[in-house]
Amino acid sequence: MSKGPGLFVDIGKKAKDLLTKDYTSDQKFTVSTYTGAGVALTSTALKKGGLSTGDVAALYKYKNTQFDVKVDTNSNISTTLAFTEILPSTKSIASFKVPDYNSGKLEVQYFHDHATVTTTVGLNQTPGVDVTATIGTPTIAFGAEAGYDTTSGNFTKYTAGISMTKPDSCASIILGDKGDSIKASYVHYMDQLKKSAAVAEISRRFSTNENTFTVGGVYAVDHLTLIKAKLNSHGRLGAVLQHEVVLKSLLTISSELDTKALEKSPRFGLALALKP
Repeated sequence: MSKGPGLFVDIGKKAKDLLTKDYTSDQKFTVSTYTGAGVALTSTALKKGGLSTGDVAALYKYKNTQFDVKVDTNSNISTTLAFTEILPSTKSIASFKVPDYNSGKLEVQYFHDHATVTTTVGLNQTPGVDVTATIGTPTIAFGAEAGYDTTSGNFTKYTAGISMTKPDSCASIILGDKGDSIKASYVHYMDQLKKSAAVAEISRRFSTNENTFTVGGVYAVDHLTLIKAKLNSHGRLGAVLQHEVVLKSLLTISSELDTKALEKSPRFGLALALKP
């Protein structure tokens, strides 16, 4: 693949991951194993409120092909096939879910030293089409996204964004929701390994004149333990403690609290991921 700009979905992704990833108020248990044939098997159990669900996933990679299948307790089967370099500088991804036969999608990604382009088409009788394009370099990139409904002949979405990346920081601005919202974010890394960082994000929705400001960060206590926290202008406070119990086995404890309604009990989440 090229060393050009990333995909459009990568714009603002680092800030989004720092402010959302691993934050949960649910109980989650994950166990991953690897077979001698190179198949990665992952079993997940999730308890959300009074509802318990689970799934089993298998991932197999062979040369330029990746096969991923997941079966959940609701008898849904999700399958993803990814092929790299079928054509030069391209990646093709096909996905579908059974019994939802209208959920199939085909995505083609093209990478160039100064641009990336993706096209996604629904595999059904009334397919939707999503197109993204990004131009620039790994340091600065401009991108846009559009979705089109072939049945109604209307655009379902259009989004634009810009990102700037340095070795110790990255910033992005995204204009989304058909121009109704704007979001700006900034991430600054505190160490060379990028395990400790501070993040700030401000968003505005023009139709409601609503502004949201969020700050957060992650701190590496040592090579085994991470602490994450975030707080937004609406008083939502979140915290995560993640510890590697044994090699690639993570224990994650998270909590969310509405500081404007302290009489309510905080919500706690527990996630345990075991990977040999």
